[in-house]
Amino acid sequence: MTVFTDLIAGYRRFRQQGWATQRDRWATLAEGQSPRVMVIACSDSRTDPTTVFDTSPGEIFVVRNVANLVPPFEVGGGRHGVSAALEFAVTQLKVQEIVVMGHGMCGGVYAAMTKRFAEATPGEGGFIANWIGLLDEARDRITTDHGTGEDAIRALELETVKVSIANLRTFTFVRAAEDAGQLSLHGAWFSIKEGVLWVMGEDGAFAPAS
Repeated sequence: MTVFTDLIAGYRRFRQQGWATQRDRWATLAEGQSPRVMVIACSDSRTDPTTVFDTSPGEIFVVRNVANLVPPFEVGGGRHGVSAALEFAVTQLKVQEIVVMGHGMCGGVYAAMTKRFAEATPGEGGFIANWIGLLDEARDRITTDHGTGEDAIRALELETVKVSIANLRTFTFVRAAEDAGQLSLHGAWFSIKEGVLWVMGEDGAFAPAS
């Protein structure tokens, strides 16, 4: 799909095939949602979590942004879209699991690694620079150990998942739910090139999902 008319054509197919054949499901969803899982993913058009996880409408609560980042808890100073979605998922929907899903060839991670927008103003990359500044500390650690090549970029893509999970735990309501055994946090990384999902273990290492 490339233009709005293509989207409308897709909508017509959905009405004829998806909605029409699952009217009972859509009638149930019209009464409300009760997803058990929240997925925090990148806005990248190649990594739609509903496709990667093969889910149906109503099954996962999704937040997408540049580089699948979660900012640390803070109040004041602008809007807090990710924080609001997180608060809604945990305190209102009572999701039982949160998955942070990074991916290969992430443009946001690449920009963080190369400092591409470091001097940019808003409208020229400044908003991007401010957002991916959340990765500055992780980038500096990784470049010390791995340089700035492909291995370093892959390492930063994985580290981005860990940064977001660490930031999730700065929210008191996330920590409280996790400590009570009502919420679990997971990390994953999707290889666009190979079509393989890597899952983070308790030791922080990533391995292909079995």
